[in-house]
Amino acid sequence: MTFTEELRRENEDIFSLIFDHPFVQGIGKGDVPEEALAHYIKADYEYLNAFMKIYGIAISKSSSREDIAYFNKQIDFVLHSEIHPHNNFCEVIGVSYEDLQGYPLPPTADHYIKHMMAHAQLGTLGEIIAALLPCPWTYFEIGRELIKQYSPSEDHPFFPWITFYAEQRVEDVVLVMRERLDALAESASEQEKQRMKEAFRKSCQLEWSFWEMAFSCEKWITEKEAAVHE
Repeated sequence: MTFTEELRRENEDIFSLIFDHPFVQGIGKGDVPEEALAHYIKADYEYLNAFMKIYGIAISKSSSREDIAYFNKQIDFVLHSEIHPHNNFCEVIGVSYEDLQGYPLPPTADHYIKHMMAHAQLGTLGEIIAALLPCPWTYFEIGRELIKQYSPSEDHPFFPWITFYAEQRVEDVVLVMRERLDALAESASEQEKQRMKEAFRKSCQLEWSFWEMAFSCEKWITEKEAAVHE
């Protein structure tokens, strides 16, 4: 069993919870509240901006041109390809993508980004990849799972979103990232591998929390709201 196969097995519980989340199931059914879709896009736009910066930090820690080229390619994918599923959500709710950009991060998205940034700044290249990997991996499996469960046709409102994440190029992103992490794990100490496992699991947990954050339209509590609860 490879290191990433072990990671997937150890986190089956979280993957299953993500597949069953009402936001994810709502995508499959074609029925997600408009405010939840907008909240998701606002947060995910900023999240993906941070994701690209973390790839940049990974470049600074890379010792080979092969790795530098790989992470540069991933920045290009996020920058130019992942706008398509965002635009699908925007079209469904009738709001321009530009109108949902530049918003403050909700608590969960803020936590997620800082979790990844901490591993990027303080950890090894293996820890960085372990913290980043659950995002594309869970989305790829969500796409495949929703196709299996709902067999969406082209008139399904979220057909572009589902098929984007289920397609071969997203699977390729996951496979190459897994191969790199497996290679790094082979020479890593047991302590480093444990940190990789912890980084991966927390990112899986935060992937679930991100869906929950969007579905509940999570926000920071204000002083006025806090006073009501006293």
